[in-house]
Amino acid sequence: MTITLWGRLSSGNVQKVVWALEELELPCEHVPLGGGFKGNDTPEYLAMNPNGLVPTLRDGNLTIWESHAIVRYLSAEYGSGLLFPMEARDRAVVDQWTDWTATTFQPAWIGLFWLKVRTPVAQQDATAIDKALAASIKCFRLLEARLAEAPYLGGNELSYADIVAGASLFRWSTMPIERPSLPHVEAWHSRLNERAAFRKAINVSYEELVGRLAF
Repeated sequence: MTITLWGRLSSGNVQKVVWALEELELPCEHVPLGGGFKGNDTPEYLAMNPNGLVPTLRDGNLTIWESHAIVRYLSAEYGSGLLFPMEARDRAVVDQWTDWTATTFQPAWIGLFWLKVRTPVAQQDATAIDKALAASIKCFRLLEARLAEAPYLGGNELSYADIVAGASLFRWSTMPIERPSLPHVEAWHSRLNERAAFRKAINVSYEELVGRLAF
């Protein structure tokens, strides 16, 4: 069965899916789309993904969008017992951090990335940046506390929670901001950076996005 992924590789949400595919060693046809590639507003694409965003994934006759839904699907279908805990109690912890990333963590750090990196310097709002930085640091302190208890967000093994949250780490560690010392987060980052799948999917230049609010 052929897996096809639509989206630009500089998209943080696409990067999560690429990381999951690489961890699971799943071959994939990649179709660059969105951003400078355009194409996400065509009738053909909107028929697959009415939200008009990336990523979209097709696996056989299944088409699915929303990055966390895709990562969960791939983990359940191809990584049960690996990225996807088999026990409901273990999976509940993984889902907790996955959903928190979607509702709280990602809006904070992506908001900061847009204000500090994607917004042209002349248009930047220092007050808004400080507020977004404070919100991001608050989230990273929650991660720090969790990672003081276990090497990964779900416990002792890598899971899809680490993929969706860990997708932040390259941008967080390279943005021109003042970061507090968070030794457990830094150790987690180091563990993830040892994985070829992480390096390929996440350590991707975002130069094309600097100072660019739109394509």
